[in-house]
Amino acid sequence: MAKAKQALPKSTKITRRTTARRSARKPVRRAARSSKPLHGVQFPNESVKYRAKRNELLRAEMDLRTHVERVAALRRKLPLGGEVREDYVFESPDGPVKLSELFGKHDTLVLYNFMYGPRMKEACPMCTAMLDSLNGAAEHLGQRVGVAVVAKSPIDRIADFARERGWDQLRLVSSADNSFNRDYQGETANGEQMPMLHVFTRRNGKTYQFWSSEMLFPPALRGQHSRHVDMIWPLWNVLDLVPAGRGSDWYPRLSY
Repeated sequence: MAKAKQALPKSTKITRRTTARRSARKPVRRAARSSKPLHGVQFPNESVKYRAKRNELLRAEMDLRTHVERVAALRRKLPLGGEVREDYVFESPDGPVKLSELFGKHDTLVLYNFMYGPRMKEACPMCTAMLDSLNGAAEHLGQRVGVAVVAKSPIDRIADFARERGWDQLRLVSSADNSFNRDYQGETANGEQMPMLHVFTRRNGKTYQFWSSEMLFPPALRGQHSRHVDMIWPLWNVLDLVPAGRGSDWYPRLSY
């Protein structure tokens, strides 16, 4: 006759059940990344050490690409922001133009608040450097979205500066006679101009704010600026590729 199983103490049963539950909750460790090369391309005279480190960086670059797309997908899924209740009237070189007219044939408008106010002796060099690049992309962007730049200075002053810079593709307007800058965070309560990138969209005859570059507002990481428009600014992206990086004390100027 087989021996009856000896009953386990109650405390032992509880311990085993608890351990089993903890094991079920414990995340599975990811397998270590393979050191296998991601491609078979090599460049002249590179060392084994260089190739190993470059492959490590390449994996990080691929992760960054995936993360950038993940963030872009989250951005695209945003619900509509607040309705724009006023069809702001701006001044352009050709006369008054409404916010709704800046969309052109599109349902989306990309609008940049350019720091060039009437009390400023000169335009913001950082904004100017970014807009130098955006001018080159504006014709391509115009196939998909409306693109415009707004500043608080009188339109004649803005147009003169645009001619000096060779901005021949950007649609420039003045908000000197409306409250757009103040309403959409392009100006502080004391009149200081602020750089902001906005995306507006139209739905069923109404205009809504969709996205604005809010990374301008939280505290920046140590050694960094807010980088709220870095994604559209080639200057810094190119410098991120070079050994010296962006540097810690260099900034664009209006002239060199």
